[in-house]
Amino acid sequence: MNWYPAPAKLNLFLHVLGRRADGYHMLQTVFRLIDRCDRVGFALRADGRLRRTTRIAGVAEEDDLCLRAATSLKNFAIEYLGVSAGALGADIALDKVLPMGGGLGGGSSDAATTLMVLNQLWGLALSQDDLERLALALGADVPYFLFGRPAIAEGVGERLRELSLRSAWYLVLTPQVSVSTKEIFSDPALTRDTKPLTIPPFFAGSGRNDLEPVAVRRYAEVARHLTWLRNRVPGARMTGSGACVFAEFSDLRQAEDLAARLPADMRGFVARGLDRHPLHANKLRQD
Repeated sequence: MNWYPAPAKLNLFLHVLGRRADGYHMLQTVFRLIDRCDRVGFALRADGRLRRTTRIAGVAEEDDLCLRAATSLKNFAIEYLGVSAGALGADIALDKVLPMGGGLGGGSSDAATTLMVLNQLWGLALSQDDLERLALALGADVPYFLFGRPAIAEGVGERLRELSLRSAWYLVLTPQVSVSTKEIFSDPALTRDTKPLTIPPFFAGSGRNDLEPVAVRRYAEVARHLTWLRNRVPGARMTGSGACVFAEFSDLRQAEDLAARLPADMRGFVARGLDRHPLHANKLRQD
């Protein structure tokens, strides 16, 4: 079994601009990868089977995004490339570090790593555009992890433009609750008419997270962690639909000093902002 990284992301801001007729929301957000990662393991099989070898509590096999990504890639290769099904097998394992329902994009990142790695291990040589089309069918955030650089995202999150960001460190707090993205987006109180920002330029602290007021009202632990962090760093905010909240620092020591002051009943970690996905930077380097 060879292991590959699947990094987390932060939404440095997240604006909801409107809702389409099909129910999907139009967004504007800035994504940044951080060096906190799940790991996805792969071992090729000669019998064409795709098998999940790690059980994840609360995730049925049919809902496992790694397995769904592998199946989608396999079906595409069979239908459009004429590859034999028997040549496209793998055991897939997951070392889960990122919290589920935390707004860090762990499942989406796991799926993107699966697409990138199996595209190479199976020798398919699919283009970035082909992979991104498969990725979007798996979830709105998955194309970003394939893109793998700081970006402004628009549409439902699939229209991506690279953005230059300064070096930064982040203290991320992880409330021990799992937030339902569907629940947050369906809340009647959600603001859905924010005006888009003109980017570039982008400045740290720009915008806000429109999902934050809904998550704070619904989840007391999100509210408690955000209040603690914002009392010390006024620009702190939530990432994605929650539950995680974060603050940005230009200096590692400042982030670590505040992390050391966390109350005993709060959890968190310090992470560095990345300029490239580790699989891009290291040519599918194994961990």
